[in-house]
Amino acid sequence: TRLGRQEIYAELLSDTPGALWQLDWLDRDRVQCAPELKRIVVAIDPAVSTNEGSDETGIVVAGVGGDRHGYILEDLSGRYQPHEWAAVAVAAYRRHKADRIIAEKNNGGDMVESTVRMVDSNVSFRAVHASRGKVARAEPVSALYEQRKVHHVGSFAKLEDQLCSFTSDFDRNRAGYSPDRLDALVWALSELMVTGPAPMTFAV
Repeated sequence: TRLGRQEIYAELLSDTPGALWQLDWLDRDRVQCAPELKRIVVAIDPAVSTNEGSDETGIVVAGVGGDRHGYILEDLSGRYQPHEWAAVAVAAYRRHKADRIIAEKNNGGDMVESTVRMVDSNVSFRAVHASRGKVARAEPVSALYEQRKVHHVGSFAKLEDQLCSFTSDFDRNRAGYSPDRLDALVWALSELMVTGPAPMTFAV
């Protein structure tokens, strides 16, 4: 856990003022294993370029259980060539017996689906389009965490650092990076719990 990182590695971790996620939420609802899951998706937020200074490609595996809670199963994000991130995503799709791969296509367009299908032409794939800004997409997912509806299965340090540093006035130029891990998580949970084929509703 992040608390363990503080105690064992002497990392000073604190909440970022105005962040959409809080440290305590993640540790409070963290679990060691997920229940039987009704749906699992692999979400990809592909990087625009592949040079040394490129952003990461976000790849997050998530599921939703019969309890209508979301579970983050893996964060496989990293700096990859297109054929590499496609292979990583397809391998996760097979390993978790996922229902679908979803990918943000604003920058890559149809090339994103083509790259995935070069690895496996039979995967279930859906492209998603970012018609709203990152903050508008992230807020409903952040609310699910606040309502204790999402659990991390284990610890994902880099992903959790992005979540707990993301504010409503996030500026990628000022931050020096794009929150690609966060974006992939938001796409996954939006598919499963916010805008999926059978949207789930939650009492506030």
